[in-house]
Amino acid sequence: MKKITFKTALLFAPLAYALHHFEEHILFNFRDWRLLYFSDNNPLSTEAVFVILTAITLVYIILHSILENKATAQSIILFLMATQVANVFFHAGGTIVFQDFSPGLITAVLLYIPTNVLIAYTAFQEKWVTKRSLLLLFIIGCLVFSLFELFGPAPMVSVLIVTYVWIFFTAIKNRAKASDAIS
Repeated sequence: MKKITFKTALLFAPLAYALHHFEEHILFNFRDWRLLYFSDNNPLSTEAVFVILTAITLVYIILHSILENKATAQSIILFLMATQVANVFFHAGGTIVFQDFSPGLITAVLLYIPTNVLIAYTAFQEKWVTKRSLLLLFIIGCLVFSLFELFGPAPMVSVLIVTYVWIFFTAIKNRAKASDAIS
């Protein structure tokens, strides 16, 4: 059997998110649970959130497949830390603190953790990240998730803009280096 690469491991993230969304909104009613304990700071429907997060994930995967650089690899890891890994703590913490099952907990634990461990492991093996950069991406991702929960989509949009600019400038820099090497 072939070894799973970082690019292949990334493909598990949108699948995990689809199944997580199914648990939250088809099997259970996460929105109702959330409104019991948190303010309603996200006017988007759950379907809109699902489509947006899945599309963003796929854009990052496509960018990494085409450009294959540290900016694309670390940007998608940061995004997954903010949208999936931190989400595990949200569901587990909510269940524990409120003594009330948080819809999404099952897939957060059974899918998000192993999927993102695999992604982090393959990224580390292929030298897209170091242990230190992975820890930093985790901390920033958790911070972004917390800000998202407090203030809505604005912090996430800011991270998207910054990472897309980083990817763009890295691609330009790499293209210039390749041109200089040919000359």
